[in-house]
Amino acid sequence: MAVIVPFESHATASIDQLVSLVAPDMERVNATILSRTGSEVTMIPEVANHLISSGGKRLRPMLTLAMANLTGYTGDGHIKLAASVEFMHTATLLHDDVVDQSELRRGKLSARMLWGNEASVLVGDFLLGQAFRMMVEVGSLRALDILSSAAATIAEGEVMQLAAAKNTATTEDEYLAVIRGKTAELFAAACEVGPVIANRPKAEQTACRSVGMNLGIAFQLIDDVLDYGGKAAKLGKNVGDDFREGKITLPVVLAFRRGNDAEREFWIKALERGEIGEGDLDHAIGLMTKHRALEDTINRAQHYGAMAVDALALFPSSPMKTALEQVVAFCLARTH
Repeated sequence: MAVIVPFESHATASIDQLVSLVAPDMERVNATILSRTGSEVTMIPEVANHLISSGGKRLRPMLTLAMANLTGYTGDGHIKLAASVEFMHTATLLHDDVVDQSELRRGKLSARMLWGNEASVLVGDFLLGQAFRMMVEVGSLRALDILSSAAATIAEGEVMQLAAAKNTATTEDEYLAVIRGKTAELFAAACEVGPVIANRPKAEQTACRSVGMNLGIAFQLIDDVLDYGGKAAKLGKNVGDDFREGKITLPVVLAFRRGNDAEREFWIKALERGEIGEGDLDHAIGLMTKHRALEDTINRAQHYGAMAVDALALFPSSPMKTALEQVVAFCLARTH
């Protein structure tokens, strides 16, 4: 029951051009990732590789490579920084699944279901440690500052989400603050480190960061919509997981605010008290449709997507710039 609103963009909605442009560098990133997950403690590579090899798009490290390319970087540091970004992302997924008690990740059993919560948390910590080692090896204090600040901000976003969990009184501003920290900050940092190591002017560094931040917010908002109207195979998780876990996402915030007393009582019963019965997910989707909550969440995502494209306007035309515009369109077109 996906609500589809077309994204007004001249770009093709695809990541194929980006994938092909960064393919040689991405091979080196993947080799780095494999070598850095090695450990004599056998459980560490087992748990790490379970998630790393599970078919994620690797969008964040690709963005690091893309921005380094866009801003004319010629060294090798972007390879280790891209691998660091992927390790940070993987660590947050391992930790997330423990916090959310998730059973699936990218369509497979989550690491915590196979190895337990303790191993998932500790292997996530190992990957964060390896990420910081690689950042140090690159030798850019500014890049280290950006990514280490991002790690702290992501943790803050997680804690904010914990505080907002099951709280139907969460406002749109509060929710956006959570996803800025939890999701968009890593996109922003991944994009910012490329022009930093290329020693580009501050304006270019800021523009790249803006691309990542706005793309990250748009990406998460579309994820929120997909949970109520996507296909499980596409999502890599079950449709309605957010609902069953009592997660407050933007479609819920909008539907709750716009609802009448009886409808609000339904959301409180389902999300705050966890009293979910047969047909409640369908009822939730019905309320979201009635109040245009999914449609308006997509509209919000398109607004942030447009800001990401506008931030790219600073750069001259090139195949990489076109590829990045296509990535924005791709992230927004996932409602189809």
